[in-house]
Amino acid sequence: MKNLVISDIHANLEAFKSVLEKTKAFDAVWCLGDVVGYGPDPDACISLLKTLPNLSCVLGNHDAAMLGDMDIRLFNQEAKLSIDWQKSHISTENLAYLKNLPEKISISDCLLVHGSPRYPLWEYILDPFVARANFDFFREDYCFVGHTHQGLLCRWDLAREKMDWSSQVNGHLYKMKPKMILNPGSVGQPRDNDPRASFGIFDDESKSWEIFRVEYSVETTQQKIYDLKLPGKNGQRLAGGW
Repeated sequence: MKNLVISDIHANLEAFKSVLEKTKAFDAVWCLGDVVGYGPDPDACISLLKTLPNLSCVLGNHDAAMLGDMDIRLFNQEAKLSIDWQKSHISTENLAYLKNLPEKISISDCLLVHGSPRYPLWEYILDPFVARANFDFFREDYCFVGHTHQGLLCRWDLAREKMDWSSQVNGHLYKMKPKMILNPGSVGQPRDNDPRASFGIFDDESKSWEIFRVEYSVETTQQKIYDLKLPGKNGQRLAGGW
């Protein structure tokens, strides 16, 4: 099966639609959290997500904040203002959907989390030292994470006691070997200086992994943000991918 792996949609409907329109060959969808936060279309993004085939989705920190299950004071000012606005622009049905999302999902030899296997909602895996510690917190061969908004492929070779680490992963097909941590980047707010929406395809039969980038109408999302008087920074950063 080919699994579409997405994360950090962040209420960016234009980016989300573009990913789905340009990626038709998948059998299941794995969403690594943060469907909401920052962007202008939280309700529409949740509604669209729920229509996807064989969906598995975990809770992200912005999703938890929307539910009131995470202290909003932990967030930066732009994130706080966005969450406050989004709370009154989401249906009861979609709020209930977020409420039922788990923090972790184990599928065969894969673990899905938002932040890290050690701290699923909040920890960022941004360096090899944090990654190494987290390899002790999952038993599966592969762990898929989001949260950093940056693509990542990281492998711990127990026999060599050596880590392979690469954040330059766009457009390369990788044959996977245990034990690995993988990040597909962000659909709705990339932070690797590339504004294109980012997602991954994991083939669980051939054990291959590839990250793709697709363009979308950044200007449309920006204009929505400005028209709704959401924090301007949330729109500005989309054009530069930061």
